Amino acid sequence: MSYLTDKIRNIAIAGHGQTGKTTLFEHLLFAGGVIPKAETLESGKTTSDSTPEEIERKISIYAAMGHVERSGTKINFFDTPGSVDFNGSIILSFRASEMALLMIDGKSGVQIETVKLWKNLGANGKPKGVFITKLDNDQADFNKTLADIKEKFKVEPVTISLPMGSGGGFKGVIDVLHEKAYIMEGDALEKETAVPDEFKSAVSAAREKLIEAAAEGDDSLMEQYIEKGSLSPDEMKKGLVEALAKNMYVPAFAGAPLKNSGLYPLLDFIADAAPNPRTAKDAALDAEGKEVPVPVDPDKPFSALVIRTNYDQFSGKLSWIKVITGKLAADTEALNVSENKKERIGKIYTCQGKKLEEIRELNAGDVGIIAKSATLRTNDTLAAADTALFAPLRLPEPVYSVAVSANAKKDEDKLGEFLVRAAEEDKTFRYHYNTETRETVISGMGELQINIILDKIKANQKIEVETRVPKVAYRETITKKASAEYTHKKQSGGHGQYGKVLLEIAPLPRGEKYQFINAIFGGAIPKNYIPGVEKGVIEGMAHGTMASYPVVDVEVKVVDGKYHPVDSNELSFKLAARNAFREAMKQANPTLLEPVMNLTVFVEEKYLGDVMSDLSSKRGKILGQDSAGGIAEIRAEVPQMELLRYSIDLRSITSGTGSFNVAFSHYSPISGRIADDVIKARESFKIQEADE
Repeated sequence: MSYLTDKIRNIAIAGHGQTGKTTLFEHLLFAGGVIPKAETLESGKTTSDSTPEEIERKISIYAAMGHVERSGTKINFFDTPGSVDFNGSIILSFRASEMALLMIDGKSGVQIETVKLWKNLGANGKPKGVFITKLDNDQADFNKTLADIKEKFKVEPVTISLPMGSGGGFKGVIDVLHEKAYIMEGDALEKETAVPDEFKSAVSAAREKLIEAAAEGDDSLMEQYIEKGSLSPDEMKKGLVEALAKNMYVPAFAGAPLKNSGLYPLLDFIADAAPNPRTAKDAALDAEGKEVPVPVDPDKPFSALVIRTNYDQFSGKLSWIKVITGKLAADTEALNVSENKKERIGKIYTCQGKKLEEIRELNAGDVGIIAKSATLRTNDTLAAADTALFAPLRLPEPVYSVAVSANAKKDEDKLGEFLVRAAEEDKTFRYHYNTETRETVISGMGELQINIILDKIKANQKIEVETRVPKVAYRETITKKASAEYTHKKQSGGHGQYGKVLLEIAPLPRGEKYQFINAIFGGAIPKNYIPGVEKGVIEGMAHGTMASYPVVDVEVKVVDGKYHPVDSNELSFKLAARNAFREAMKQANPTLLEPVMNLTVFVEEKYLGDVMSDLSSKRGKILGQDSAGGIAEIRAEVPQMELLRYSIDLRSITSGTGSFNVAFSHYSPISGRIADDVIKARESFKIQEADE
């Protein structure tokens, strides 16, 4: 069955690890009549955590999708992982959704990953709500958690459902919007009842705030509210829809999903007041590569973004798409705009976890799956005709890397094929061969993500893999001007080889890389040999004179030379220039450069001192810090060499609660013992290369 755009809701369930995202997802499917029983994480049978690695570790690793129908509205839910190692799944779920629901433990309050998610959603203007969960647990406190949200996020949450009691006295919740109470019924679904008298004053106060939030969404409703002091139920719903779509308030829900409590008020609010896809915009790239908004519109020709690629052992390659405009029908043809190739669309599916459900068409705003596509990859644009490309998912840079190799040489190709597929399935996972260090390096968001991929290789491909700390790609440069002359002469019967070159070299500012200047006058070197001179210089820069690392940030000027009318050729001048460059570099006071990274660390304030001290021991330069709601953000520049195992170090310092982002900043000179150690290690590497 297909649903019109106005009757679709896309909601991403996100939050810190262990806050009950998968439990809520499972019980919502149960409440919606999709599954006959809500399974527990311990059973290994939940709808969303269905892969062997998720069942074994009892955590969500991949984004899962399921849907329910409520009041004629289709609600797509995305269950996202809680670990930063699987950030890619969270980002694709946010891109596919018009609203995010952040899970917050009623006992622990707002935790560090939730703070990061909030910032991400805020930066993208995404509407969000909060679900305060586990209110049946001892020491859980709904009002205290609301205060924590207010303090850390600087917002005043608008209560949609109120708890009746807490801890051992928790009985259920009250739906403020619809003025209904829901009592827990053991393992059965919650039962609707009248609002108990003892909670009527609290409901009245919460409802007044709800009306105020609705009035904010529309000028005419605000006038109505000021004039009459209230709004009708229909006016409330209208205002709540418009205000939430504009991100003007944060709805707050209460419950204990494991006991089936708080589900119906959440479903009813989403069906009535959550943003539908028409209120949202995606983004396409213009001719200059800048993002321009694209409204979700069912009346325009078909276009969609591929948000995920995964491989199922039974169904093969699955391409998840979010339809932005128009609709896609089964058994039709479309254009993969990214590849400029036609794509035959066979069957289209929606899903409940890993279970595929075939449908005939997919309308704008909906998310579905195309099986066994020939060309589609994550971030591709699929459309009825040639159109602008949709902006790719905004993914963070990897923060953890290891060098890998198959223990058996015969398995190297097979290992490479699996890594290519893994990188296609998870765009936060990278795989490349570093020609400088002669290593295959895999990178991701953390040790857990990498270990899961390596475990899959061992289990599924029967390949034993060796891992080690990757080598750092250093650079060499010069610190003063120098010149050198070199004559290449070779006579071996018949035409010989002859070329003479005089080069002057000078340092350039960091990041300028290379500049070649032809300063020859009077034909000392004919013009047709100058390209050979530059090729020789480039070859000379490929291996510096200190540790054979590439040379950067050098200006090279060819000022004089000499040629022979018979024996000169381009090769002769290339060889002469290469040797002249090396001789000049030796005289130009060469130095080593190391890559320095921009590091942003997120930690609870109680760990701030320990983290700062650790960064200082790593030769880090602190650029600044901010604190809000007990969470500190530290910005620093740190040499890459010191960060190769930082995810492990930070986890140890912060008891697993800290996280960080890292990106390349610049190259910086090193000297003394550090440089000596780099040169010594490089010499050992070159000896090893020679032995091989």
